Amino acid sequence: MRVGLYGGSFNPPHRGHAHVGRLALQRLGLDRIWWLVSPGNPLKSTDGLPDVGQRLAAVRRVANHPRAVVTDLEARLGTRYTIDLVRRLKALRPHVRFVLVIGADNWATFHRWGGWREIARMVPIAVVDRPGATFAALASPAARTFAGARVAERDGLLLPDLVPPAWIFIAGVKVPLSSTDLRRAAERA
Repeated sequence: MRVGLYGGSFNPPHRGHAHVGRLALQRLGLDRIWWLVSPGNPLKSTDGLPDVGQRLAAVRRVANHPRAVVTDLEARLGTRYTIDLVRRLKALRPHVRFVLVIGADNWATFHRWGGWREIARMVPIAVVDRPGATFAALASPAARTFAGARVAERDGLLLPDLVPPAWIFIAGVKVPLSSTDLRRAAERA
């Protein structure tokens, strides 16, 4: 089983998130993509963050794909950091080939994540391009640290089977939406 781990606050989820999920399924040949609705990003304030139940319902409407699984697994496992989640999942499901799916904006700041080097050595990472994030992602500390582990985009179907560290940068159509912009627009309305 090849499973993409696509986590976030999804506050609110939007068609840009759905695009990333579908692109990962297609380009990586995943059997499933798990939308991991987090209790809250440790690098962001949780002030005004709707509860997990509300965000789960909203993500289910957006994820709408037969191979998408929307879950609050992080809350149920009691993990707050991606490194802890990856460790637990690999222990619980040793035969599943997990791939971390993140946006280029997250890859640009990946070096701020707790245990980021260890995460990259535990699971392959698919970085999906996002508007305005291309250059920052490709010049990031993570990209430089793991430059020798970058896989050509044309070899995306191989990524889930590779021994980490291994990462890919997936280009393509970019949906110019962000949750931050959507929240700001809602506040002004």
